[in-house]
Amino acid sequence: MLNVKNISFSYDNRVIIDDVSFTAKKGEVLAVVGESGSGKSTILKLIYGEKDLDKGIVSWCDKKILGPKDKLIVGHDFMKYVAQEFDLMPFTTVAENIGSYLSNFYPKKKKKRIIDLLSVVGLSEYLNTKVVKLSGGQKQRVTIAKALASQPEILLLDEPFSHIDSYKKRSLRRNLFAYLRENKITCVVASHDKDDVLPFADFIVVVESGKIISSGTPEDLYKNPVLPKIAAFFSEFSLVNGKIYYTNQIKIVQNSEHKAVVSESYFNGGGYVIKADFESQTVLINNHEPVAKNKTIKILFDK
Repeated sequence: MLNVKNISFSYDNRVIIDDVSFTAKKGEVLAVVGESGSGKSTILKLIYGEKDLDKGIVSWCDKKILGPKDKLIVGHDFMKYVAQEFDLMPFTTVAENIGSYLSNFYPKKKKKRIIDLLSVVGLSEYLNTKVVKLSGGQKQRVTIAKALASQPEILLLDEPFSHIDSYKKRSLRRNLFAYLRENKITCVVASHDKDDVLPFADFIVVVESGKIISSGTPEDLYKNPVLPKIAAFFSEFSLVNGKIYYTNQIKIVQNSEHKAVVSESYFNGGGYVIKADFESQTVLINNHEPVAKNKTIKILFDK
């Protein structure tokens, strides 16, 4: 089990991480989410041992993770960290980069391992391509495959899909997290994108200004957001008389005492989001068709 207990970290007399705690069992995916600058990346670096803790402890299976003051070479054999910067050799091939963590004593086994990992990240046809010729998104996928090569027990991912095209992200997410579960690799992923974590995480911690402001399963956090900014991570919402309603929780109906006046209709692919004024409050409503501007509609709050 990964145990992060009461960790704090400061820099230039400024507190960056403040009393953060969570655990992740073997094979689980834990997501650290929050806005840019909230401390997500720093938490991953502290877990990896790249920075020294002011207080607290990070351990894996009761083995303490040491920082640079106590460990000359940063990192551990059982853990790999995929940062936002690519740790690749640009003038060697994709295969050579991924294979740099693998033994040369068994060349057939090594080649099969590389081919299997390229299949996971969707780059099978780039086996012999030099990294310098790849796009940013392709380099990011090679970096993930390289981190998986030595079969780590823990994988730390910092915004792992940020450079990848939207249509490639979907299949990569599914393939990667399926691979991690199948091989029982514990994963801590930092992201500001709900699509990176909502379908795949076992547990989510929400970070703001270096502190955990909420935590729970994806379903619990989605259904019971304690703050508007948590609801905003998952979807568009309306704040009506102090209560949070997602766009699918307000419906246009034939009969209701609640009336609103439409100001805009926005196409979102699967239908329309209707923006309307309700008792001097803005409400956003999912609907299968647009509604004329200034039309009075009757709405029902489903909570």
